[in-house]
Amino acid sequence: MSLTDKRILLIIGGGIAAYKSLDLIRRLRERGARVRAVMTEGACQFITPVSVGALTGERVFLNLFDRDEEQDVGHIRLAREADAVIVAPATADLMAKMANGLAGDLATAVLLACDRPVLVAPAMNPAMWAHPATRRNQAQLLADGLRFVGPNSGEMAESNEAGLGRMAEPMEILQAVTKMLAPVLSGLAGRHVLITSGPTHEPIDPVRYIANRSSGRQGHAIAAAFARAGARVTLVSGPVTIPDPAGVDVVHVESAREMLAAIDAALPADVAVMAAAVADWRMAEAQNGKIKKDGSGAVPALALVENPDILATVGRHATLRPRLVVGFAAETSNVVDNARAKLARKGADMILANDVSPERGVMGGDRNTIHLVSGEGVANWPTLSKTEVAERLVAEVARRLQPAK
Repeated sequence: MSLTDKRILLIIGGGIAAYKSLDLIRRLRERGARVRAVMTEGACQFITPVSVGALTGERVFLNLFDRDEEQDVGHIRLAREADAVIVAPATADLMAKMANGLAGDLATAVLLACDRPVLVAPAMNPAMWAHPATRRNQAQLLADGLRFVGPNSGEMAESNEAGLGRMAEPMEILQAVTKMLAPVLSGLAGRHVLITSGPTHEPIDPVRYIANRSSGRQGHAIAAAFARAGARVTLVSGPVTIPDPAGVDVVHVESAREMLAAIDAALPADVAVMAAAVADWRMAEAQNGKIKKDGSGAVPALALVENPDILATVGRHATLRPRLVVGFAAETSNVVDNARAKLARKGADMILANDVSPERGVMGGDRNTIHLVSGEGVANWPTLSKTEVAERLVAEVARRLQPAK
């Protein structure tokens, strides 16, 4: 896709990787984009506005309180006159401000006023990228609908430092923004997509429950990706600690039976993606009071019964089966074989199978390795971020919804 006549607003943060933004500007302009730049005060410590202005061919914007620009609320105009915004480099400090809605300088004020697609290219020390605060901030920005490219692994500016934190290369950012500006995926605009996410909690007594380690990150990323593609999305979410995705109708539930009831209420749908890790069993009868030890050493008997099979219920629905039904198979062995069996048993059209052995860090982590199992065979995807997995799935669903030629 050409970027001819596309208006790109580049926000340059204050990190050593700011020098890469100069090459990024050149690459964008080579492909026909018009580039405006906002530089933070920190960015000006690494590269100069003169260099940036020479490459953009435009005035460089620096100050929120510029007397001339702010006479017509210039930060609002900058936000509205772009087709897309790129934040590169996005430092830990800038990401924290974005995630918390701060607007103390021109860059953050523009981002808070922005209703355009935003692509974030983080760049920071590996310890800063791995810090729980940064992970929370990224999760919030993803839930708000922002997209990320990178960071990559490699040597840092600091001597003897290496790891995950290098800003993506200009060509990677260029490819990501080109993809972001691609037209809405054909066949998804206005479609109703029903998605489940997260674990379920099955009560044992008022203080204990049966659960699993699902964080909901993959299901929430899928919901956000379908919403960005123009679909009308209903997300039925089990108990999670991550924010609701932007632009999505969310129904919060606790147990498998509550999840099934919410799904029944949300049907009909064109597509169902059952990404939740639903508990297989529940107590035959949850206790009204806390189960207490009696000092005898005897272990209380917990009588379990099977929960409803939500994927099979949707996949074999007599009257309201969605056109496409997608399930997940979280396995610790024989991943593909188990997924093939599940595909047939549940009446699904596709199964996304993954290995959730503890050493792989999928549950609660940011990356996933998927085997897409369907009637067409098995497609082995590379290890991707959960956002990238979501975008691949959206593209695959859009392809399958196309009328047969």
